[in-house]
Amino acid sequence: MSSISLPLDPVPGFCVKSKVLSQAVVPRTATGSLPQPTSTSLSDTLGALITIPKGLKVFVNIAWDANVPPPPPGSEDVIQKAMRGEDYPELNPGGWFVPVVVSDLRDDKDKAGQLALVIDCVFNTTIKSRTLKDADFKAFIIELALQRVESQTSLSLSRQIGTPNIASKGKLATRQVLVPELLFPPGHPHHKSETKTNLIQEIASLPGAASAPRTKGILKSTSNSHTPMWTWSKNQCKIRIMIDVPNVTHSDIPNSTLDVEPRRVILHVPSLYDLDINLDAAPGPDAMSRHELLGEGALELKSLRDLDVDGAKAVWKVAEKVIVLLA
Repeated sequence: MSSISLPLDPVPGFCVKSKVLSQAVVPRTATGSLPQPTSTSLSDTLGALITIPKGLKVFVNIAWDANVPPPPPGSEDVIQKAMRGEDYPELNPGGWFVPVVVSDLRDDKDKAGQLALVIDCVFNTTIKSRTLKDADFKAFIIELALQRVESQTSLSLSRQIGTPNIASKGKLATRQVLVPELLFPPGHPHHKSETKTNLIQEIASLPGAASAPRTKGILKSTSNSHTPMWTWSKNQCKIRIMIDVPNVTHSDIPNSTLDVEPRRVILHVPSLYDLDINLDAAPGPDAMSRHELLGEGALELKSLRDLDVDGAKAVWKVAEKVIVLLA
């Protein structure tokens, strides 16, 4: 998928104030213009890392720019479904979504002169009117912005927010960004007509699996490795498996894999998680699944049909900190 470089000169919309719920250590590259640590800085020296303390204020600027891709066309029913969190574009390519460009974190101070963080979330100008007129849609955009900030920075932000009477905290900087061309709808000046790439990629079997069944790699995906908790349920004609991955961030995605076989699911997130759900194996003493710990649920899952390898889809739900597999 090709990308194009576009300039952004964001127009301030409004500002939301939150705070960091727990101390976090983040790469210095995720904090853009934060200065080198000094006696008055937020940061502690940890090589290429900085420490963000619990309780630190975070100002999120909601801004507009025509060069951010607009949401795709969608009926009001589809938009309402997305607002309720009932549709996920990764599982439903026809679903409705709102693109947003998130800046790096930067230092600032609150009215009391205390250190704080600021980050910009820039949306297409076409959603400005509804955001300002529709309280529910505005709440949806704010939640989306907070989720994207959490995803990009690995910070956990409070949902007890304030709305300072300012258009933005600090000056919004112009910037150059890379935007996938396929995010722009047909007919848009930046849209390039090309065939969509299948998000599900075939990957090789694990080393040593000489005659392993056909598998499909779904998610090149969101401490030493440990076995995550998981649950399952029926979702119409699909089997829905939810895997808890609270520590996964965007930086983990390129090196992670989720493999699906007819009777097996294997998740590998380097240095974080390793999960092997083998529906043909008896539950072992070290089984970590909630259903295997309970017993009955695992037995029911093992008795169901083979997983649908060709039709399998997966999505990393950032806000809920889970990977959802439909197969």
